[in-house]
Amino acid sequence: MDMDDLVWQASNNRGIAPRRVGLLLEHGHLDLVIRAAAERGEWFCAESAVEELCRAGEFGRALEVMEPFVITGWRPALWAKADILLRAGRTEEARDLVRPDEAGRTSRTEHRDFAELLAKAGRVDEAIDLLVPHIGESWIRSVLVEITEGQDRDERVLELIAPHAEAARRARDEGRWDYSCSDAQELQARVLERAGRADEAIRILGQDIVENSYLTLNTLTAYAELLARHHRLDELRELATGQDAHTVLHIYAGALRDHGRAHEAETVMRDAIAADDWVGYRAWLSSALLRDGRLDDAIAVAEPGFSWYDCSNLLAPLVYPLLDRPEELLRLLEHPLTVPHHGHEEFQHWWRAFALAGLGRTDEAIALAEAHPDPWTDPRIVKAGLLSTAGHLSAAAAELRDLGTIEAREELFEVLVRQGRAAEAIAAHPTVAEQRAAESKPESALLREDGYSLEPPF
Repeated sequence: MDMDDLVWQASNNRGIAPRRVGLLLEHGHLDLVIRAAAERGEWFCAESAVEELCRAGEFGRALEVMEPFVITGWRPALWAKADILLRAGRTEEARDLVRPDEAGRTSRTEHRDFAELLAKAGRVDEAIDLLVPHIGESWIRSVLVEITEGQDRDERVLELIAPHAEAARRARDEGRWDYSCSDAQELQARVLERAGRADEAIRILGQDIVENSYLTLNTLTAYAELLARHHRLDELRELATGQDAHTVLHIYAGALRDHGRAHEAETVMRDAIAADDWVGYRAWLSSALLRDGRLDDAIAVAEPGFSWYDCSNLLAPLVYPLLDRPEELLRLLEHPLTVPHHGHEEFQHWWRAFALAGLGRTDEAIALAEAHPDPWTDPRIVKAGLLSTAGHLSAAAAELRDLGTIEAREELFEVLVRQGRAAEAIAAHPTVAEQRAAESKPESALLREDGYSLEPPF
């Protein structure tokens, strides 16, 4: 293995992907996962194996799994080793392993990671001190709040956050949109709440809302959720039925349901739809009705949005919860009110085929898929997927073996694991080198320290 391969795996979610590693572990194949990490350089196998071994207290074996990855010099592997040492109680070794060197001392990311490690080791004050020089960054403030949870440092955190919360209020009052401090008010409220000062948090954040002294809707949402958590339903109703209903009415309705007042929540949403037929109201209500097992009612509410485009389309949010409930899914797709997913009938054909397969109607499913082949997927892989969904694992495996492409071998892996042939599944799965050779993607975009791209699209 080399660092370049590891970077490629992690950034592209390739090799044996986490979901497939999880499938191996669900079937009790930890030893095979460990072997795949060692013999094939599978990063996600190594990560998952280490987690399982640490959970079982086998820290020595976990270090053995990670060491070949550490030798490459790749920083995430080094941090993974430090985490093992930390969990094993070898705190000083962990700190020394990843302590920022001269080159890393100016990196906010290095400071963030090291601060998190210090906090886990119980050195919370050192961790805070490390973050203080960078506290003007919103993502650093979020890390500060996270690592001090339950550490009896709330007063100090509040002192550090308060100037940035005040800066947000001043910026809004002066008509400036200083997004560098836009999260500070909600973080301040969050720390006050966990410190047992919820009433104070509600008073301060509530005043910001009333005076319109906040910069983003996230602050408004945080206030509504704070009211909901502390059962301040009258105040929440007043907020949710005013000018900000699009942003917070669903929080009020959810709070009503949480208090056993589902019928009242439904009435609130239906009244809102009658007064202002906004897609967000229909989306919330249809999903709530589906959770209550009222599929026909959910369809009736969502139907006007079945032909809308992109995120506004309301068919997919009903489909996805039903993918493992084929009878209800078929009922939805064959309902007379259901129309093609924003003009793309192939979505419905795909969904309907898998619903039929889930009901054991394999021939009908395959015929539908063949009559309407997916434009972006090999029809033979779709056929194999339908066979697998119907429980015909041997036939699915034969189909995928005959196809033999990289994608087919990745799908074959899952079928073989389900057949109890895990070692064969790993052997059949394409190696990282094979996956890389089969793809001709451009180099990954350069990222900022906070993980966002330096190049458009951002």
